Amino acid sequence: MIQTSQIMNPVTESNPAMRAIAVIFFVISAFGMEFLLSGCSSSPRAPTEALQAAEVAIANAEQARVADYASPELGEARQKLSSARLAIEKKDMVTAERLAQESKVDAELAVAKSSAAKAKAVNDELQKSNSVLQQELQRNTGAQ
Repeated sequence: MIQTSQIMNPVTESNPAMRAIAVIFFVISAFGMEFLLSGCSSSPRAPTEALQAAEVAIANAEQARVADYASPELGEARQKLSSARLAIEKKDMVTAERLAQESKVDAELAVAKSSAAKAKAVNDELQKSNSVLQQELQRNTGAQ
């Protein structure tokens, strides 16, 4: 009489080595599928480091009083930080990370533009003072 297990899978029933290979293959396949499915179902974490870096950059820009010289860039930085927080609420962590990084860069740009504008103002003032001194020097040497 033929057993039902032999009809279903005669190769693995009659060969213990093949049975072991089939079991190993099944276990590896099960772990592989679980790994793939768990990777697809999990969402990235909130970009807390990027948000903190953006917040620090904006605070530094505000402390450096860049609003007088680079207000649009500082406004962009604040807007992008706000948008990053909204993206986190919507569970769009990739967009939140990008916006937080852009916010930090915009705040740093505001500081750089402000520093450049302040340096230019100091340079202009020094050149003006230098010009006045040269005129005084010429007037005093011409009077003698």
